[in-house]
Amino acid sequence: MELKDLFLAPIYLLLIYTIAYWLKTRIRNKTLKRYFISALSVKLIGAISLGLIYQFYYGAGKPTGDTFNYFNHIKIVHSAFSESPSLGLKLLFSSGEYDAATINYTSRMRWYTSSTEFFVVKFGSIISLLAFNTYSVIALFYALISFSGIWAMYSTFYKLYPSLHKNLAFAIFFLPSVFFWGSGLMKDSITLGALGWLFYGFYQGFIEKKRFLLSLLAIIISFYVIFMVKVYIILSFLPPALFWVFNENSSRIKNNFLRSIAKPFFLITGAIIAVIGALNITEGDERYDVDKIGERTKINSDYLTKYQENNSAYNIGEFDGSIVSMMAVAPQAINVALYRPYLWEVRNPVMLLSAIESFIFIILTLKLFFKAGFFKTIKRIVSLPVVNFSILFTIILAFAVGTNSGNFGTLVRYKIPFMPFYLSALFIVQASYKKTQSSLNTLKRKHSHS
Repeated sequence: MELKDLFLAPIYLLLIYTIAYWLKTRIRNKTLKRYFISALSVKLIGAISLGLIYQFYYGAGKPTGDTFNYFNHIKIVHSAFSESPSLGLKLLFSSGEYDAATINYTSRMRWYTSSTEFFVVKFGSIISLLAFNTYSVIALFYALISFSGIWAMYSTFYKLYPSLHKNLAFAIFFLPSVFFWGSGLMKDSITLGALGWLFYGFYQGFIEKKRFLLSLLAIIISFYVIFMVKVYIILSFLPPALFWVFNENSSRIKNNFLRSIAKPFFLITGAIIAVIGALNITEGDERYDVDKIGERTKINSDYLTKYQENNSAYNIGEFDGSIVSMMAVAPQAINVALYRPYLWEVRNPVMLLSAIESFIFIILTLKLFFKAGFFKTIKRIVSLPVVNFSILFTIILAFAVGTNSGNFGTLVRYKIPFMPFYLSALFIVQASYKKTQSSLNTLKRKHSHS
């Protein structure tokens, strides 16, 4: 960070809060209004904190890590705009190809030919034109993008379970890892924001069937952003989302016989569409081609494990990259993504934060199963469509990131998309169990009096 960050960041913060308080007055629901400023604030704090941690904790006073690598690339694109807007636009619309006019800029960007990273750079370069090419201000804009998505996510869950507003707010807004890693100048902020809008679009457009065109637009834009940055999130989201939509719509069929026929039909159709989508969406891309997913997973895991510092590597067992071997390590992969690092595995302050969250996940999960019973809990998960979606999405994505990471340092970032969904699902199932128990106790009292 530079001297201009100290000058410009407070000015932009003042502007952001001025607009935020004006937007707050337009929120009609009093409960939603309560969380707007506090939820926004933790995102802004997360964005600034991420930069400070990378500069003063990891870099010992020098800018380091992916967040500043992105910024260094953004500065190069910004300098092209300063020289000639046409050069800047050429870089924004480029796809890693050689161009004599831009070679002076592209030769200095090691991520120029990496479509995923350079997409994040393009995103930040557009913002830099509004942010005077200032790291902290660009980071604040990334936080706003992320906030818009998780606000849409929270609004959707709140519509379904308004009585759980406090628990849902904690799960979606105030989990430390989520607002820290999902707020700054990183690809995680973009994907988290887009995921929230994707979830909102599916619910609004296909379940509530309101504002269909706007919902479809939100789905298309969000889908494109996630596809460009982290396509495995799309592959994890699509099957359970289709199951959710079909499940919700089949339950609205009044005739029991038609419903019993329609439900498996919808689920099978959803599975077929998801598989076809997965096969076609990755075809020709060696990073994500379904035929090569196992191979890429093996390479990623070995690389990240080999070069990880601070003793934060983990081992989920041997796998050779084949789909069969990946299935064999699936339980360990899901466990490591959901419930590790354990408290005794902590090696640094960042791991401690993740370990505390994992411990909370373990306690809440065990508490739920012990109180309601294993089979009753599973039955309740299956019976609640949004919970069904959240758990399926969590399991699929946990498997993906658990096999791909290889160390807790990267895992803590990879897992943040499913964390709000998993914790929200636990709270919803817990509340459903309490409601059922309360109803049963009321019936017992009535019978005893009679």
